[in-house]
Amino acid sequence: MRRLLFNLLPSCFLIFSLQVNAALSDITRIYQQVPALGSFDVCTGGGCAEVQQVSLTEDEWYSVSSVFLNAGNASDAEQERSLIAQAIGIFEGIVGSKTSTATDLAGTFGNSEYPGQLDCNDEAINSTTYIRLMRQNGLLRFHDVDDMRTRNFFFTGWPHSTAVIKELATGERYAVDSWFYDNGFPATIVPFNVWKSGYIPEDSPVLSK
Repeated sequence: MRRLLFNLLPSCFLIFSLQVNAALSDITRIYQQVPALGSFDVCTGGGCAEVQQVSLTEDEWYSVSSVFLNAGNASDAEQERSLIAQAIGIFEGIVGSKTSTATDLAGTFGNSEYPGQLDCNDEAINSTTYIRLMRQNGLLRFHDVDDMRTRNFFFTGWPHSTAVIKELATGERYAVDSWFYDNGFPATIVPFNVWKSGYIPEDSPVLSK
């Protein structure tokens, strides 16, 4: 785990050029935390340079859980992945308003000086936390949380990071990448091998930067 986190630090165009001022011990703690709705840490600032503690009210949690409840809970793994994607977008909107990251734009290219900008490391760690909260609170039936993963980016060769889930019945892994769109948009969930090959959604603003 410690080696995985160390490898993530210099990846995905950190907002301030290898901004790794956040102590590795802090990043490890956040990634290994057992989050609770009343208190969990999120990464901001690029490479988790800043750590902010957040809590959700009952109404805020309902706005997340209702994604699943309104669907009558997922009937299969594919539908559950769609609900996870939507719920992460809602999480981002709620947390963004509390951490001044609601203005986070897709990608990191050209946005490094933009207020509230996150990089892929922030996004991957935070998405992992959000999925853990879903799992711990009984929203997930068909998936578990897996370790974050990295790949070489599509035209630079730089590493890019994502959260990962594993389908319980098949063991297949899926990338859960919230970096491709602005804050509050549903995450992109595709088979991990597809993501690993360099996948980027065709309508992602990242491709125009």
